[in-house]
Parts: sequence; C-alpha cells; structure tokens
Amino acid sequence: MLSRVKAAYGWYRAFRRTRPFWGGVWLVAGGWTVLKFSLSSLQLIVSTGFGGVAGYLVGGGMILCGLIPIALPAQRYTFGLIGTVLAVVSLVVSNLGGFLLGMTLGVLGGSMLVGWGARRPRRGAVDGVVCGAVDRTADRTVEG
Repeated sequence: MLSRVKAAYGWYRAFRRTRPFWGGVWLVAGGWTVLKFSLSSLQLIVSTGFGGVAGYLVGGGMILCGLIPIALPAQRYTFGLIGTVLAVVSLVVSNLGGFLLGMTLGVLGGSMLVGWGARRPRRGAVDGVVCGAVDRTADRTVEG
C-alpha cells in the first residue's frame, strides 16, 4: 500500500513539474471566486440580461483558461493572456472582480502561465562535459 502511495506521489510530482501547474491553479481559483460572487437566482439573471450572465461567462472562461494549459502546456501563452484579460474584465462585469480577490488571483495565475518555462537540463549534462572542462581540439586548424 505504501509503495502505491509513493508511486502515485512520484507521478504527481513529475506531472506537476512538467506543466504550468501553479499558474493554472491560481487562475482556476480566481475564476471560481469570480463565479462564486456572481451566483444569484436564475430569475434575477434572466431579468437583468447580459449583465447577469457576464459574471458566469468571465468566471467560467477564467476556469477554462486555467485548466487548458495544465493539459496542453504548449498553449500557456495564449490562455495565460486570455485568462489575464478576463481577470481584468471581471473587475467591471462581476462585483469588482470577486471583490478584487478573484481578479488578483486571476492576474497572478495568468502571469505565472505566461512566464512559465520548461525546466532545462544543465549545460554540462547536455554535452556530457563537466563544467569548466572544455574540449579545445575542434578549435585548432590544420595548415598544410
């Protein structure tokens, strides 16, 4: 049983480190906050028109923009920017962006998505050369 838990934690850790995980989590948390503070009865939403639906659309869009880069890390720039724009728009359309908390979490998560980069291997590990030891044989020219 303990070996399964260790294996599952190892898989989760590798999954988390190869994707913009924390940026997606913060953006989803911001979207959920905006969505939570936008909740009201269906009758009120229908009577208010687009103003009532906008909070649902922005909050749901922020949640989607946080989940997609976790599944497809190559799309982090696009959905990070869209999520950040939606977070700023939530300030206007949804109770001050979830009373500023949802907007702040969304901007933080979107910027983390845009700024995330895959972990690069060390320079010496790529070439198989120990750092500091350089092969200069290729620099010599043969004159003849």
